[in-house]
Amino acid sequence: MNERNTENVIIRTAMEKDLPELTDIYNYEIEHTTATFSVTPLTPEERRPWFEAHNVDNHPLIVAEIQGRVAGYASLSPYRLLEAYHETVELSVYVDHTFRGRGIASMLMQSVLDDARRRSDVHCVISVITGTNEASIHLHEKFGFTYCGTMREVGKKFHKRLDIVNYQLIV
Repeated sequence: MNERNTENVIIRTAMEKDLPELTDIYNYEIEHTTATFSVTPLTPEERRPWFEAHNVDNHPLIVAEIQGRVAGYASLSPYRLLEAYHETVELSVYVDHTFRGRGIASMLMQSVLDDARRRSDVHCVISVITGTNEASIHLHEKFGFTYCGTMREVGKKFHKRLDIVNYQLIV
């Protein structure tokens, strides 16, 4: 991925030095939101296998950087490990809570989807979203994702049973 700078936001490939900030962003979501069903905060070393599984094959990991800080990230990860799913990837987008409302999620989404469209090894992008996450649902719909169904009460976090909604985009 080439570096792109839009209004002081640099979108670039994630680097090893970003791992602590990537972990901090994810840990905030673990501790304060239902955006992820993870419940236990991680150390950067515990997050390393996830990091190392990206920027190889068809699984990019990009960051939005503002004044030297990682403001958010987006990744395409394996959807499932069976070979027939190779051209299907799962999208994740997270923005540091202190940088929300600036369009960073849209910039990350646009960049990672542009990358997916340029590739011959990505056909379908899947997103699994907590049913109450209206901002994420709206973002996905804005980029042309279509709703593919709800799975009821599959997770439990903060003493609440949570639905997930599935969205997909054929690229």
